[in-house]
Amino acid sequence: MTSERTNRRFTAELWRSIEATYTAILRHPFLTGLTDGSLPRESFQFYAVQDALYLREFARALSMAAARAPREDWIIMFNEHAAGALKVERALHGSFFREFGLSRQEVAATPLAPTNLAYTSYLLMVAHTAPFHEVIATLLPCDWIYWEVGKELERSGSPDPLYARWIGTYASAEFGGLVRAVLDATDETAARLHEVERDVMRRHFIVTSRYEWMFWEMGYRRESWPI
Repeated sequence: MTSERTNRRFTAELWRSIEATYTAILRHPFLTGLTDGSLPRESFQFYAVQDALYLREFARALSMAAARAPREDWIIMFNEHAAGALKVERALHGSFFREFGLSRQEVAATPLAPTNLAYTSYLLMVAHTAPFHEVIATLLPCDWIYWEVGKELERSGSPDPLYARWIGTYASAEFGGLVRAVLDATDETAARLHEVERDVMRRHFIVTSRYEWMFWEMGYRRESWPI
């Protein structure tokens, strides 16, 4: 655990609750395949398309977090994050899709894979129905885990320029600054709550952290509907 995580309060507890999940994520063949270049292009293309579809729904959930945020600077932060998620999708994924020979219309018409539909449905259900502290805990794993994964994978790099570009996006200082802001908001929010409310935050955080592992598994196997 890094010193930054150790110095935090509630979010440090959250991270400890998913250490086994995070270890499994780092060992997943999708991510090890990014760093050694062995990940099949077909799996990465499948993942990139599904991730673009995911980010559209994630941006909606971020906008709803902004609507529930108790502080003006958090309203600004989450709205900017929602816009940024879509801009990243258009820039990063758009460059991938050009290399794959896919049009934006083809991507938009792709059905959500089962895991993607389940994950985004959970995010939007919480965002639509739950108070702000639950929403922020539910959204946090996507950003935080990607940042940690990006930093970890950057140490090894990748012989594949396409995969190296993906790694660099999530290891960047710009992305790290965004994550730190959400972590600060989470810690400040949790500090004002009763333990029973923090327990609900933990449960949401654990669930969506598991969905992060499942998302990479979905991409690796190119998951489809069984019937």
